[in-house]
Amino acid sequence: MHEKKNTILVVDDEPQIQKMLGILLDAENFKIVESTSGKQAIRMCASTKPDLVLLDLGLPDMDGKDVINSIREWSQVPIIVLSVNSTDEDISTALNTGANDYVTKPFNVEVLLARINASLRTSAVRETGEPELSNGPLRMDLVRHEVFLGDTLISFTPKEYDLLRHFMINCGKMLTHKEILKKVWGPAHGEDTTYLRVFIGQIREKIEENSAQPIFITTEPGIGYRMEVLPKTSSKAA
Repeated sequence: MHEKKNTILVVDDEPQIQKMLGILLDAENFKIVESTSGKQAIRMCASTKPDLVLLDLGLPDMDGKDVINSIREWSQVPIIVLSVNSTDEDISTALNTGANDYVTKPFNVEVLLARINASLRTSAVRETGEPELSNGPLRMDLVRHEVFLGDTLISFTPKEYDLLRHFMINCGKMLTHKEILKKVWGPAHGEDTTYLRVFIGQIREKIEENSAQPIFITTEPGIGYRMEVLPKTSSKAA
């Protein structure tokens, strides 16, 4: 069974829209979280940290544009507005407020999926400068949340993926235990070095030819870890 890829927060108070989007996004291997109000959406955006938000503007408790404003105070998560309002003023106001895209209801499914993937790709490029990261034979597709070793797709849990991505973004840099823990798990886990060691071991089992003598992620004794820069000819099977 494949891990779900990106998480999408669907904010809409119409049950039929929620159901339809749930079926559509699940079929595309997205993980879906749902909200039916603005205040709940803001809380869920903070707690679940979705990769993208689909937002209806006509919510029962607050204007969708106020939801965008609240989220933009602390997050640059891609927001795609889904709305029956289709005037130029409605669209420009939402975009100027901080939405990344605007799709009118009723919408074409293929167009919506294309807009979602485009926003995710742009978000990945904004974070790292490109939609893919590679080091030797190791490659990460940041849009589809997939990891390849050579031509082989390697299964990663979401947390393993986040940890590997942090190493790949900082390839060649020495990273301290505390820095890694705070970045990947949050400030409350800054001292959980045993926890980090377990996850490093799991990743090494998946990408190293010999996990006891790693060449990708090496240990800096008493300090932390480093993702070594490898030539493209290196491989697990070499």
